[in-house]
Amino acid sequence: MLVLLPPSEGKAASGRGVPLKAESLSLPGLAEARAAVLDELVELCAGDEEKAREVLGLSEGLRGEVAKNVELRTAGTRPAGEIYTGVLYDALDLASLDAAAKRRAAKSLLVFSGLWGAVHTGDRIPSYRCSMGVKLPGLGALGAYWRGVMDPVLTEAAGTGLVLDLRSSAYAAAWKPKGDVASRTATVRVLHSQIVDGVEKRSVVSHFNKATKGRIVRDLLTSGAGPAGPAELVETLRGLGYVVEAEAPAKTGRAWSLDVVMTQIH
Repeated sequence: MLVLLPPSEGKAASGRGVPLKAESLSLPGLAEARAAVLDELVELCAGDEEKAREVLGLSEGLRGEVAKNVELRTAGTRPAGEIYTGVLYDALDLASLDAAAKRRAAKSLLVFSGLWGAVHTGDRIPSYRCSMGVKLPGLGALGAYWRGVMDPVLTEAAGTGLVLDLRSSAYAAAWKPKGDVASRTATVRVLHSQIVDGVEKRSVVSHFNKATKGRIVRDLLTSGAGPAGPAELVETLRGLGYVVEAEAPAKTGRAWSLDVVMTQIH
């Protein structure tokens, strides 16, 4: 099983470990593209600070993120699973997993990134600021840039198993599974169900959506479940206590869409 995750906008501080060793990152097929984005980002942030802030979409209060990007090659590193924070990662709580679940996480979790393309949670990276929605002066829109190099690398990484896609739309744009891989892919939407005047109403709540996705991944890792495809995933999630609504896609080569319906927000 390969689980595709979005990063978090906010990130933990870089560690005191060794500086970035780009050649040690997983998915070496992305190395050349990573180097190009890193070069462009560092050059941008080492120049006009106001221009860099505008390109990166940073508020005045986040001005310090520009300086942080300048030091990306020399800053300390931490495992990506520690760098990424926020609602989804708080609910996932990688640090508290038992040893077996941590091994499964290291193999199956893949975090998409405007800077790195995608990294496993064990890859050591510095803290940075560069979302997939950024348009760098020399490379253009990062979503389109990564889309041009991702397919062969991610198709190989997906292997023959289930792909659980929990990315937000900006990061999903960087790689869209195709063909056989798409038929083994399941996307998840989390819906809050409540009864209003005797009528059920459903809505998507951003914070709740992220937290639930984090708990879903955690439950899959701790259970040791290994669903082979979307249909098995539906049954696995139901066995874990989730209310899941899903139908097989009408055409082959299309991803499954799963709705996880929750009645309580927490």
